[in-house]
Amino acid sequence: MTADAGPAGQPLWHGRFGSGPAAELMAFTVSLHYDQRLAPDDIAGSRAHVRGLAHVGILTPVECDDVLSALDQVERELADGSFVFFESDEDIHTAVERRVTAIAGPAGAKLHTGRSRNDQVATDLRLYAKRELAVVARRVLDMQHALLDVAGEHPDVYLPGYTHMQRAQPVLLAHHLLAHAWALARDVDRLCDSIRRLDVSPLGAGALAGSSLPLDPEFTAIQLGFANVFDNSLDAVSDRDFVAEALFDVAMIGIHLSRFGEEVVLWTTEEFGFLKLDDAYATGSSMLPQKKNPDIAELARGKSGRLIGNLTGLLATLKGLPLAYNRDLQEDKEPFFDSLDQVSLALSALTGLLRTARFQAPAMQLAADSPASSATDLAEFLVSNGTPFRDAHAIVGALVRRSLETGDSLAELVEGHGDLGIDALALLDDGIAVQRRTTFGGAGPVPLGAQITRLVARLAADKARVDALLGS
Repeated sequence: MTADAGPAGQPLWHGRFGSGPAAELMAFTVSLHYDQRLAPDDIAGSRAHVRGLAHVGILTPVECDDVLSALDQVERELADGSFVFFESDEDIHTAVERRVTAIAGPAGAKLHTGRSRNDQVATDLRLYAKRELAVVARRVLDMQHALLDVAGEHPDVYLPGYTHMQRAQPVLLAHHLLAHAWALARDVDRLCDSIRRLDVSPLGAGALAGSSLPLDPEFTAIQLGFANVFDNSLDAVSDRDFVAEALFDVAMIGIHLSRFGEEVVLWTTEEFGFLKLDDAYATGSSMLPQKKNPDIAELARGKSGRLIGNLTGLLATLKGLPLAYNRDLQEDKEPFFDSLDQVSLALSALTGLLRTARFQAPAMQLAADSPASSATDLAEFLVSNGTPFRDAHAIVGALVRRSLETGDSLAELVEGHGDLGIDALALLDDGIAVQRRTTFGGAGPVPLGAQITRLVARLAADKARVDALLGS
């Protein structure tokens, strides 16, 4: 058995040392408890590496078959829970290699030939990221479809649009929901773009400088389905740009979900009364019998800070590292895994909340039908009759101020104004203002129809992109 493989109970690097590692060292450095989720990718990478070794004649065909058979057995043991981990297993890579060597004997001891855990873990993590980021993208698409479906169920409902959390102009509820869908569309695009950039195989870079053995990195890249192979071995083993970029993508999704969650929290209050949650997607109070709480929305809001923290923590880890590999890079996985887990849970929970919630159209429309919400329409009425906009703005603003100060209705003041009168009075009727939003991408029914057509096309195109990434 070679020193590279290490006998059971000893680390892979035991040959250089006269004694075994201290318990404190193992406790501090071990990563097996969280990097086990890389097992399928580690086995996939090992299969490609074994085939690569056989491809260049380092392994015989028989040895290749023996090691591949051992990898198959390890895969089955991991899947059915019969795999036995040893205390000396620092990480999933160590555990898999140890077990393969035990099964395949001398041939298994050749598994790590020409390979370092440095290029091995970089390969595993890229394989994992390619797949799991596409899974997140599919979950984002699910929420976009939910937003589109719910928008279609409420084509005529309108509510106040807000700026500075003050009522501004009425908008269709469908338009408001689709604003969230378009933000999520950018998230899907970012995820797909990140996958394109990370689709590079580091296998063959070795510890940092490549190998004197006749390895063929392009062969193993093709075996693993990577689009490209590394250009520089130092960069290949030290690059974690792709993790940082993925963490940004996920944090941005979290921020978009947080914004949606904040609106759910507001809209479900008695003060707003715009939304009622299904019992299955709300919680109660341990003390207050009357309560129905929007915990999903609150946690979506709260966990966005956690996602931001995972991103900034990794960036802080990376900022001072010299080339090439440093053990600090082990700290990339926990925040990455955590962010993927949390955003996946949030997307699923919010999608369910959205599909089961009940929008309260009367409360929304009553809030939107305040005459002051038509102030911009009054100013635009004056503009259409030749008044400069700044003057029109001042005229209508003065009427609103007078109404608030004197208690006179805005309708009476509009009707009595020489430049407005009875023709402008009709602009204050319920539901009229939202109908007048006609420009491209606007909040009225005419541009909404065209917007839905564009979004349906975008979702179909993005679904095709994500399905291609997932091989489905």
